[in-house]
Amino acid sequence: MDLWSEIARHIGEATGEPFAGGRRRGVGGGCINTACVMEDGRRCFFVKLNEATKGEMFEAEAEGLRELDKAAAIRVPRPVCWGVAEGSAYLVLEYLEFGAGGESGAAALGSQLAALHRVTAERYGWHRDNTIGSTPQINTRSGDWAGFWGERRLGYQLALAARRGFGGSVQRRGERLLAVLPVFFRGYAPAPALLHGDLWSGNYAFDAAGRPVIFDPAVYYGDRETDLAMTELFGGFPSRFYAAYRDAFPFDPGYRVRKTLYNLYHAL
Repeated sequence: MDLWSEIARHIGEATGEPFAGGRRRGVGGGCINTACVMEDGRRCFFVKLNEATKGEMFEAEAEGLRELDKAAAIRVPRPVCWGVAEGSAYLVLEYLEFGAGGESGAAALGSQLAALHRVTAERYGWHRDNTIGSTPQINTRSGDWAGFWGERRLGYQLALAARRGFGGSVQRRGERLLAVLPVFFRGYAPAPALLHGDLWSGNYAFDAAGRPVIFDPAVYYGDRETDLAMTELFGGFPSRFYAAYRDAFPFDPGYRVRKTLYNLYHAL
């Protein structure tokens, strides 16, 4: 059985309805995976492909999407099935037609993200590791946010950088920052909020009805400001988004400083 036949068989098994999947068309937009749409004249599915070693990455992504979907705050494409076949890892998702959101869509994106951030856990992290892009993201749970951010985010990235040959001033400055990290959190104890984790402008859109959709997550529970900070890293989020978010869940004054600290993770 070839790869596409195996994926079609798995879709049928997962949905309880046979799927022929005879037609495929490639889609662009991603920089890590290959993607296409499979259809049989009645149903369509979005399929992501990568090398077989990325099977665990897709499994974690599917779990993250389910975690976000369970919150019932903002729409995500629902995972259908995933696996490895014929030397390739695959992830099959609900296919969504995208459209325009306009001002009302931007406002809904802000208020719905705020609702997502109201969903909290007892500790920071998650029950499993996943990836940020294609880089491993360590989510071992902790009750100490500054320690979590220092060890599992900035410290881990600095260690990866050192292994890639980026030592010297990068490491010296990193060590100085980690030594004073608790200063950034004096008088501030963020709730462990449910996070998208990789919320840049390429990871949100609007469906055909103009409703917000977020996808390609790197889910964990942490400071909601980390999601907000990343929305500012590359731009692409309209002012109406921020206004609606603030109305639903006001920013802490210290965000103006901490957002740079949080975006250092992605910069590294």
